[in-house]
Amino acid sequence: MHFYILTLFPEMIEHVLSTSIIGRAVQNGYLHIQAVNIRDFTADKHKKVDDYPYGGGAGMVMQAQPVYDAWRYVCTQIGFVPARPRTIYLTPQAPVFSQSMAKELAREEHLVFLCGHYEGIDERVLEEIVTDYVSIGDYVLTGGELPAMVMADAIARMVPGVLKNELSASTESLEGGLLEYPQYSRPEEWNGKKVPPILLSGNHAKVDEWRREQSILRTKSRRPDLLAQAELTDKERERYV
Repeated sequence: MHFYILTLFPEMIEHVLSTSIIGRAVQNGYLHIQAVNIRDFTADKHKKVDDYPYGGGAGMVMQAQPVYDAWRYVCTQIGFVPARPRTIYLTPQAPVFSQSMAKELAREEHLVFLCGHYEGIDERVLEEIVTDYVSIGDYVLTGGELPAMVMADAIARMVPGVLKNELSASTESLEGGLLEYPQYSRPEEWNGKKVPPILLSGNHAKVDEWRREQSILRTKSRRPDLLAQAELTDKERERYV
């Protein structure tokens, strides 16, 4: 899978997404991540990419030309010209990113992320290139780089080969609309707290049953809003909802 991130701070993207699981997946060829510096495409000799907004107001606005030319460069690289690749603009003025959205986007071969700054980006270029507007939450950040990396990380985990243990993605939080069950490791007793005996029993069917129950109870306690849409049996729904 190929990620292209249009940004004013490519070093920020490169530093974070070259480490840990994502970095290893890039090295092993499961992912391709390219940070494209929008400043490289400005016609201004001082590498300026912003200007005052028409109509007045505080702050500056990113100009259309360098953003568009950076995007066209990516399109040419991946052979999408004149068609548009899936291009995501990170903005709080959009639907909130979710696990189901990560799964859907993971089916794409190429994704382009556009990171805004200042007061935003000239609306005309957004209308020209953006296919999806996505937020990671109802708050405002200084730029789109953190949201882009959050989304890239969540989407990349859905790509076959990225996780060493493919089972991890199918048992973690939000799969089936439930939070993940509690996890324990050695030692068997720590700080006066013991591992639940069922996990030491060796009875895998009972362990699976316990984990399922704990997932439901944890969801009910911490995210009751999820239960209405969770994948529950009629018996479970009658008992827990």
